[in-house]
Amino acid sequence: MKKWLRRLRAALGMGLIWGLMWGLIGGFVMEAIVDPHGKIGDMWPPFFAMLGFAGGALFSVMLWISEGRRRFDELSLPRFTGLGALGGLLMGGYATSALNDTVPFWVRAVVLTAPPVLCAASAASTLVLARMAERRLNAGAVVAELGIGDDERRLAGERQS
Repeated sequence: MKKWLRRLRAALGMGLIWGLMWGLIGGFVMEAIVDPHGKIGDMWPPFFAMLGFAGGALFSVMLWISEGRRRFDELSLPRFTGLGALGGLLMGGYATSALNDTVPFWVRAVVLTAPPVLCAASAASTLVLARMAERRLNAGAVVAELGIGDDERRLAGERQS
């Protein structure tokens, strides 16, 4: 039961992070380009945040199913990005199937193709950021393991300058 709760927490965390980023970036882009005069209202940030949450949670579940227990340094960037694009394609396909026949073709095309591109970009940036964080944590652990104190760090910094 504990493993399921951890995985559920991971999926919710990924969804929240993607939702926050999609809401900020998508809301800014849409309000700056599509609706610069604010005629539609402030619907864009929550709209993109909900899509980002769904995409992040779906991606997390797909990652858990396909990759299992692999660490971030064992995952390839193309495969990680492909999983993101696949999740986005599932989201876009579902959204396109919900549209009625009166919606123009170009809208259907955007609804089908935008989520895979956004999810692939989000997945790639997630892996890059996770690898950077892991490197920093490992570097901190090596420093702590060597027992380097504050004085030695300060002296090492002065020597490099």
